[in-house]
Amino acid sequence: MDRLSNTVRPYAWGSTTAIPELLGVAPTGEPQAELWMGAHPGAPSRLVRTSATGEPGPEQSLNEVIAADPERELGRATVEKFGPRLPFLLKLLAAGAPLSLQVHPGLAQARQGYEDEERRAVPMDAPHRTYKDPNHKPELICALTPFVGLCGFRRPAEAAATMAALGVDSLKPYVDLLGAHPEEAALREVLTAILGAEPAKTAETVNEAAAAAQRLGGALAPYARIAHHFPGDPGVIAAMLLNYVELQPGEALFLGAGVPHAYLDGLGVEIMANSDNVLRCGLTPKHVDVPELLRVVRFEPTEPGVLRPEASPSGEELYETPADEFRLSRFDLSPGAEPVGLTRDAPQILLCTAGAPKAGAIGLTPGASVFVPAGEATEVSGTGTLFRATVGV
Repeated sequence: MDRLSNTVRPYAWGSTTAIPELLGVAPTGEPQAELWMGAHPGAPSRLVRTSATGEPGPEQSLNEVIAADPERELGRATVEKFGPRLPFLLKLLAAGAPLSLQVHPGLAQARQGYEDEERRAVPMDAPHRTYKDPNHKPELICALTPFVGLCGFRRPAEAAATMAALGVDSLKPYVDLLGAHPEEAALREVLTAILGAEPAKTAETVNEAAAAAQRLGGALAPYARIAHHFPGDPGVIAAMLLNYVELQPGEALFLGAGVPHAYLDGLGVEIMANSDNVLRCGLTPKHVDVPELLRVVRFEPTEPGVLRPEASPSGEELYETPADEFRLSRFDLSPGAEPVGLTRDAPQILLCTAGAPKAGAIGLTPGASVFVPAGEATEVSGTGTLFRATVGV
């Protein structure tokens, strides 16, 4: 196996302290939003592979290592199903401010959208380019600290009650629409109206709603915090349509295609299919493709299903999801316990989040990770918490 060197992504919404505290290093004062572990071309992990004679080779990116011998690194089954690339991306995600309100396409939608933009020769780096690849992007976030987010549509009656409680006259048309149709039609009509409203009027409504939420507090207070970061943004109103979710450490959320969501605050381990396809609904200065967004969003009320891991006799605690691209589990290793074998005919990334466990002969500290090629015999031991990321099938 190989110790990984990973890149921190300094997105503006990132916490300035959460990742440095986990790594045990001094903060830089700049946002540190995500630590990427994997072979995504945007920021691939790096490693130094030792030769059979024990000599260290040159530093390489993980995607270069995989490209040199995909079947050896990923296993035949992974290559046959997903092609010669690592199908998942693992991250530490540290939100100090809200991320954009967003949704991901399904696989067929992604392929269709990508082919359409390729046919129209939309440059890959164009601000209005939506589909960067022909893949879907299911994802799972597991909280390491108390973690807050928005996930899926609420019942229209609940969203209407929240808007009405603010006492803002310009929200009343949305309140009326939420009660005038079947639930799916109501949600579609209201989100369409929010995103299509005149910007100056929307900004005034958001500012009034934020002042009311600040004054009234309680369950309304989150909307004042969101508006603080995105004053005048229509996403503040759209956020009132969604479930507000608080995760405790060890709890997780799975986000499938078409489910609108936004992470607001906290540190977590995130795993996703290796894709960049995001359609934004708000809370962002970036392009919002309203027609495509409305094609992809699933307009149905849902209860956010908080996942808790299921333990096996080996001590592995698995977060069960329907995703084929990834499988995330956790080990809480105790002093004196027998080593746990983790050999698997698929690639693995092991991430330490607490303590000082060992992966094979490699000692790990919080934030450290290793890549284990398919079929490589390995075991974990020692004391601490270790996350295991691998392929779902």
